[in-house]
Amino acid sequence: MDVTLRLAQQPEADALLGRSPLAALTGMLLDQQVPMEWAFSGPYTIARRMGGDDLDAHEIAACDPERFAEVLSAKPAVHRYPGSMARRVQQLCQYLVDQYDGDAAALWRDVATGEELLGRLNALPGFGRQKSQIFLALLGKQFGVRPKGWREAAGLYGEEGSYRSVADITGPESLDKVRAFKQQAKQAAKAAKTATPKRPKP
Repeated sequence: MDVTLRLAQQPEADALLGRSPLAALTGMLLDQQVPMEWAFSGPYTIARRMGGDDLDAHEIAACDPERFAEVLSAKPAVHRYPGSMARRVQQLCQYLVDQYDGDAAALWRDVATGEELLGRLNALPGFGRQKSQIFLALLGKQFGVRPKGWREAAGLYGEEGSYRSVADITGPESLDKVRAFKQQAKQAAKAAKTATPKRPKP
């Protein structure tokens, strides 16, 4: 696995995401409540602070929780909520150690269908259905992992030519399109919320 990504918008961080399945999974895990570039540069920051050039699921799972929290909390912090995200990253790595001997790529290496892969992703700590579908779309669109029915399993995120998520970002232009889509979706959700009449209290 060695592809060119543009998610962290930093060459070294993107290079790690492109060659390391665990880094890509960790970036996806971190991608909530912070800007995408911040989330996806996180794996590179973690690797550097742990003295390596890649992430190791066995090493992270075995790391003292307080020490690992410090790795994420040191300035600049890896996430807005470094303590809770440190726990989540360790839970993810422990799951990969227990289920896949620490090999993140084993999640999709022998998978037969998109639905099966979606189920495996959904079982990961910190991965709800939406996050799983986005990562499935990322695997299909940019990593060439395309089991039968992968687009259908990824839902709207798997659609060709859509600009809904990180799966569709390949450079500054597509990044702007995804940002515009998310902004529109946020405004539509806000409008729908204000349009809903409040039910009178009984």
